[in-house]
Amino acid sequence: MEVCYQLPVLPLDRPVPQHVLSRRGAISFSSSSALFGCPNPRQLSQRRGAISYDSSDQTALYIRMLGDVRVRSRAGFETERRGSHPYIDIRIFHSNSEIEVSVSARNIRRLLSFQRYLRSSRFFRGITVPSSSNILDDDYNGQAKCMLEKVGKWNFDIFLLDRLTNVMVQEDYHSHNPYHNAVHAADVTQAMHCYLKEPKLSKSLTPWDVLLSLIAAATHDLDHPGVNQPFLIKTNHYLATLYKNISVLENHHWRSAVGLLRESGLFAHMSLENRKLMESQIGALILATDISRQNEYLSVFRTHLDRGDLCLEEAGHRHFILQMALKCADICNPCRTWELSKQWSEKVTEEFFHQGDVEKKYHLGVSPLCDRQSETIANIQIGFMTYLVEPLFSEWARFSNTRLSQTMLGHLGLNKASWKGLQREQSSSGDDTDPAFEEMDSDVLPQETRLS
Repeated sequence: MEVCYQLPVLPLDRPVPQHVLSRRGAISFSSSSALFGCPNPRQLSQRRGAISYDSSDQTALYIRMLGDVRVRSRAGFETERRGSHPYIDIRIFHSNSEIEVSVSARNIRRLLSFQRYLRSSRFFRGITVPSSSNILDDDYNGQAKCMLEKVGKWNFDIFLLDRLTNVMVQEDYHSHNPYHNAVHAADVTQAMHCYLKEPKLSKSLTPWDVLLSLIAAATHDLDHPGVNQPFLIKTNHYLATLYKNISVLENHHWRSAVGLLRESGLFAHMSLENRKLMESQIGALILATDISRQNEYLSVFRTHLDRGDLCLEEAGHRHFILQMALKCADICNPCRTWELSKQWSEKVTEEFFHQGDVEKKYHLGVSPLCDRQSETIANIQIGFMTYLVEPLFSEWARFSNTRLSQTMLGHLGLNKASWKGLQREQSSSGDDTDPAFEEMDSDVLPQETRLS
């Protein structure tokens, strides 16, 4: 089931291209060579959505939505990458049988309305649709519009947007990752949007700065395999070898983003010099999200604030602040409302535990925070907030002492207190079961994300 918005809207009197596909009453616009280049037809992957650029119409941008379809991957970018370790394949996280179950379950929840089916079927039979050229029904349009009008609010519910529209950034995010998926990318992009609207930044940033920031936010975890750098190193994964064990994932996300931009041709109108500059600056932003370099960036940030020498009229200083903003956006989940923050905490912990299960199975030594037998969500989150989130956001509030900064610190304090409460509850009960996992809804953590 797949529906696409086109910007601008395709007039109904325009001849329907041959590459328009019909799927159970919905429509999809994509180029004859599939998304972002010519794929290998044998490479198929499960994707719930993507942004695609139709190479036959350079003015059109199509947003692929509501999809439980198999989309061809782009040549040269394998959708699931095999490690060089002789016994470990990252694809063991996502078995085909589990994926098929998830497709069936989601299809039941995401049926097209009769109105939408009727309109689209008339469209393909050549019958003029009365009153509106919209393929989606009015209820759907209203819900999506209402949500997007709130995209600049800090309490924006990215999970609700996903349930309403299932909009995905693009196909190179793996939806079967509990945490590092396109919803996380969209959440980080939304947070970055909020930061760019802050007074100090909004009056200083150039359109170029804003463009780079949003592209970097949307692509900062592109093609994330659902495991961390130590796992890639200990399994002799080819990415670890390629990047010499230094910022392995971040370098991969950056190179994947560069490949995506080049294949899309989105900036082909720019000079080669400007394209290279864009790629380099996007890389610097993405590389800043390496959590192992947190203290390095934080120390420089704190020194600037102590000296009071940040000048946003200088391009170098603006770029550094954008790096710090992206770092904040990447780990801002504890600064959201409890309802949102708790969901993110559960998802990232489940991804950690997935990795730990595989490490146990293959006797690799369980990485820190990845042992479901000895760790709890509360313990992980309290440590994360104390040593990483609080220091970063305290300094950000020094730089941008606004209502948003105080709101984020307020949520952070309340959420930490909530996790401490759950921690005490668990300790007093003497139960090994994490109470946070007991409360999880099946829709928040789908069954297909669990290891068998």
